Amino acid sequence: MSLTPAQRRDLDDSLSSRSIALDPVGYFLIRVDREAGELVVEHYGNAINDQGLATDPDTGEVLACRGGGPRRPQATYRGATAKVLGIAITEGPGPHPLSRLDHALYLGRELQRAEQCLLSGDPYVQD
Repeated sequence: MSLTPAQRRDLDDSLSSRSIALDPVGYFLIRVDREAGELVVEHYGNAINDQGLATDPDTGEVLACRGGGPRRPQATYRGATAKVLGIAITEGPGPHPLSRLDHALYLGRELQRAEQCLLSGDPYVQD
Protein backbone atom coordinates (compact mmCIF):
# COMPACT_ATOMS: atom_id res chain seq x y z
CA MET A 1 0.00 0.00 0.00
CA SER A 2 1.41 3.37 -1.01
CA LEU A 3 0.66 6.40 1.14
CA THR A 4 0.35 9.96 -0.09
CA PRO A 5 2.60 12.57 1.55
CA ALA A 6 -0.41 13.86 3.52
CA GLN A 7 -1.23 10.34 4.74
CA ARG A 8 2.39 9.83 5.80
CA ARG A 9 2.32 13.10 7.78
CA ASP A 10 -0.99 12.15 9.42
CA LEU A 11 0.38 8.72 10.36
CA ASP A 12 3.56 10.22 11.81
CA ASP A 13 1.57 12.87 13.71
CA SER A 14 -0.70 10.22 15.24
CA LEU A 15 2.31 8.12 16.29
CA SER A 16 4.02 11.18 17.80
CA SER A 17 1.03 11.78 20.07
CA ARG A 18 0.92 8.23 21.49
CA SER A 19 1.74 7.51 25.12
CA ILE A 20 5.34 6.47 25.68
CA ALA A 21 7.35 5.12 28.58
CA LEU A 22 10.22 7.46 29.41
CA ASP A 23 13.79 6.23 29.50
CA PRO A 24 14.94 6.23 33.14
CA VAL A 25 18.51 6.99 32.01
CA GLY A 26 17.47 10.39 30.66
CA TYR A 27 16.59 12.37 27.58
CA PHE A 28 18.34 14.12 24.69
CA LEU A 29 18.09 17.60 23.24
CA ILE A 30 19.28 17.86 19.64
CA ARG A 31 20.20 21.00 17.75
CA VAL A 32 22.01 22.03 14.59
CA ASP A 33 25.12 24.21 14.89
CA ARG A 34 25.29 25.67 11.39
CA GLU A 35 28.43 27.71 12.03
CA ALA A 36 30.39 24.60 13.02
CA GLY A 37 28.58 22.41 10.47
CA GLU A 38 27.71 19.94 13.21
CA LEU A 39 24.87 18.29 15.05
CA VAL A 40 24.88 18.76 18.81
CA VAL A 41 23.27 16.29 21.21
CA GLU A 42 22.98 17.01 24.91
CA HIS A 43 22.06 14.22 27.32
CA TYR A 44 20.22 15.07 30.52
CA GLY A 45 19.67 12.60 33.33
CA ASN A 46 16.33 12.09 35.00
CA ALA A 47 14.48 9.72 37.28
CA ILE A 48 10.96 8.40 36.71
CA ASN A 49 8.38 8.73 39.50
CA ASP A 50 5.48 6.38 40.34
CA GLN A 51 3.23 8.25 37.88
CA GLY A 52 5.72 7.72 35.03
CA LEU A 53 6.81 11.37 34.98
CA ALA A 54 10.41 12.51 34.51
CA THR A 55 11.85 14.07 37.64
CA ASP A 56 15.05 15.85 38.55
CA PRO A 57 17.29 13.14 40.00
CA ASP A 58 18.62 15.54 42.65
CA THR A 59 15.40 17.21 43.83
CA GLY A 60 12.67 14.74 42.82
CA GLU A 61 10.70 17.62 41.26
CA VAL A 62 8.78 16.88 38.05
CA LEU A 63 10.61 18.30 35.03
CA ALA A 64 8.69 20.84 32.98
CA CYS A 65 8.52 20.29 29.22
CA ARG A 66 8.84 24.03 28.65
CA GLY A 67 9.99 26.93 30.76
CA GLY A 68 11.78 24.93 33.44
CA GLY A 69 14.92 26.23 35.05
CA PRO A 70 18.27 25.71 33.40
CA ARG A 71 19.77 22.25 33.71
CA ARG A 72 23.27 21.17 32.83
CA PRO A 73 23.72 18.26 30.43
CA GLN A 74 25.49 15.20 31.75
CA ALA A 75 27.19 14.77 28.38
CA THR A 76 27.43 16.67 25.10
CA TYR A 77 28.12 14.96 21.78
CA ARG A 78 29.08 16.79 18.58
CA GLY A 79 29.51 15.40 15.09
CA ALA A 80 29.08 16.09 11.40
CA THR A 81 26.68 13.20 10.74
CA ALA A 82 23.92 11.22 12.41
CA LYS A 83 26.02 8.07 12.07
CA VAL A 84 29.01 9.61 13.88
CA LEU A 85 26.78 10.63 16.79
CA GLY A 86 24.83 7.37 16.87
CA ILE A 87 28.06 5.41 17.14
CA ALA A 88 29.48 7.73 19.80
CA ILE A 89 26.33 7.41 21.91
CA THR A 90 25.76 3.66 21.55
CA GLU A 91 29.20 2.19 20.92
CA GLY A 92 31.51 4.62 22.67
CA PRO A 93 32.86 4.09 26.15
CA GLY A 94 30.01 3.36 28.56
CA PRO A 95 27.90 3.78 30.39
CA HIS A 96 25.58 4.39 27.47
CA PRO A 97 22.87 7.03 27.97
CA LEU A 98 20.08 4.83 26.60
CA SER A 99 18.25 1.93 28.19
CA ARG A 100 15.24 1.49 25.89
CA LEU A 101 15.18 0.31 22.29
CA ASP A 102 12.31 2.63 21.38
CA HIS A 103 14.37 5.55 22.68
CA ALA A 104 17.37 4.47 20.57
CA LEU A 105 15.17 4.26 17.46
CA TYR A 106 13.68 7.68 18.18
CA LEU A 107 17.15 9.17 18.62
CA GLY A 108 18.31 7.67 15.32
CA ARG A 109 15.30 9.10 13.46
CA GLU A 110 15.80 12.53 14.99
CA LEU A 111 19.51 12.55 14.20
CA GLN A 112 18.74 11.70 10.56
CA ARG A 113 16.19 14.53 10.41
CA ALA A 114 18.65 16.97 12.00
CA GLU A 115 21.36 15.96 9.53
CA GLN A 116 18.99 16.54 6.60
CA CYS A 117 18.19 20.01 7.98
CA LEU A 118 21.89 20.74 8.38
CA LEU A 119 22.48 19.81 4.73
CA SER A 120 19.41 21.56 3.31
CA GLY A 121 19.51 24.68 5.47
CA ASP A 122 15.95 24.02 6.67
CA PRO A 123 15.19 24.72 10.33
CA TYR A 124 15.30 21.72 12.65
CA VAL A 125 12.69 21.29 15.38
CA GLN A 126 12.97 18.17 17.51
CA ASP A 127 9.86 15.97 17.60
